[in-house]
Amino acid sequence: MTGEATAQSPDDQGRLSLGTRAAQQLATTAKTVPQMQGVTPRWLLRKLPWVDVPGGTYRVNRRLTLTAGRGRVEFVQTGADDVRIIPGTLTELPLLRGFADPAPLAALAGRFAPRDFRPGDTIAAAGSPVAEVLIVAHGRIEQLGTGEYGDAQSLGVFVGGTHLGDGALHRPDPVWPHTYRAATAGTLLALPWPDLQRLLDEAPELRAHIAARAAAAGRPANRKGEAEIALASGHHGEPVLPGTFVDYEPAPREYQLGAVQTVLRVHSRVHDLYSEPMDQVREQLRLAVEEVRETQEWELLNNREFGLLHNADYDQRISTRTGPPTPDDMDDLLTRRRGTRMFLAHPRAIAAFMRQCSRRGLYPGSLQEDGHALHAWRGVPIFPCDKLPISEANTTSIVAMRLGEDAQGVIGLYRADLPDEYEPGLNVRFMGIDEHALIKYLVSAYASVAVLVPDAVGVLENVDVAATGE
Repeated sequence: MTGEATAQSPDDQGRLSLGTRAAQQLATTAKTVPQMQGVTPRWLLRKLPWVDVPGGTYRVNRRLTLTAGRGRVEFVQTGADDVRIIPGTLTELPLLRGFADPAPLAALAGRFAPRDFRPGDTIAAAGSPVAEVLIVAHGRIEQLGTGEYGDAQSLGVFVGGTHLGDGALHRPDPVWPHTYRAATAGTLLALPWPDLQRLLDEAPELRAHIAARAAAAGRPANRKGEAEIALASGHHGEPVLPGTFVDYEPAPREYQLGAVQTVLRVHSRVHDLYSEPMDQVREQLRLAVEEVRETQEWELLNNREFGLLHNADYDQRISTRTGPPTPDDMDDLLTRRRGTRMFLAHPRAIAAFMRQCSRRGLYPGSLQEDGHALHAWRGVPIFPCDKLPISEANTTSIVAMRLGEDAQGVIGLYRADLPDEYEPGLNVRFMGIDEHALIKYLVSAYASVAVLVPDAVGVLENVDVAATGE
């Protein structure tokens, strides 16, 4: 043969009929709709009770709270031994809340001196005089108490940004109520009382602000820090009953709906010629909406204005005791609120928790939710959510929530009956065809999340998902 032979596969050699590979050229293939790896169950969006916000703003009215919340101080580190307080974050201390003059805050931050500690060091002993304000720069400090029979009890853990001793400023002869012992190595920033008193003498406006805050904190309050309602109980006869009223917060929190938007573009030629058997616009829109919903759930957790991780009250944030999430840590998180309806955790955090349960010979129960089998702890389902971030140090957070307006819990906010509504809280608006023959659609989703009372949401922080705990 002078010509080049046509290459044949071993399966085609000696075949007496048309092969399947050739026959496929004349057959219509069966195909799927476009698939997407980024779709998750989006349990937070599914389980939040959604409340319609016709005006786009949701105001949360509360009883007047007299006790200022305890935030966390932030630092900047320019070297191994050079850790400094960011002055503006000192307003997270209750007695400095609302103070706006930067000069005294800068002077105050400059008077804190660093002090290193090692595992096992006693930072302060119960009953000893409080002689300084302490702020944890990094490391872990355990709060210890004494039980009824003299045994030591662990009462909690302090981590970076938390502060000790600042509440004793206006108390006569203050003493440490508990013992504080270092669980790891770390660094403290300390401000002795004499240095603080000298600064207050130099800054009368700061001294007046602290005195006013201390006076407000001295008003009668209930165990949650709310202004007391005077009542009488257990009396007989005809005593004079106390008069009272319920005071409200003068500046209640208002939540605005956050927006997630995109402009979807489809070429008219694609829509005209290639929409059989699947509509190209419909499939493009379906995948775009999936991504919008994924981003929306991320915003509900991580947005700095309204996201749950940034808006959880600091009194409702606790740290793991040893790093990995243990049953003890989950119990601590659970008992900080009534009626907890759900845990939200990264899948790796759930795996880390299950490892700790296995080491203790425990097997948490399971629940069925919408046809899915989920792990549960103390009867509360643990929903997986990969929108909870994992840091470079392999730590993340676990969120616990009470849900619903009636329970004074966490609620989702959205706008119902939007123009051109595609799904609840999401609309698709035709924007026309431009000179490039591109058909454009504006896809918009509006939502937010509100915490009605501080203990509706709690966060277990510093959850180590890499440690084996061995």
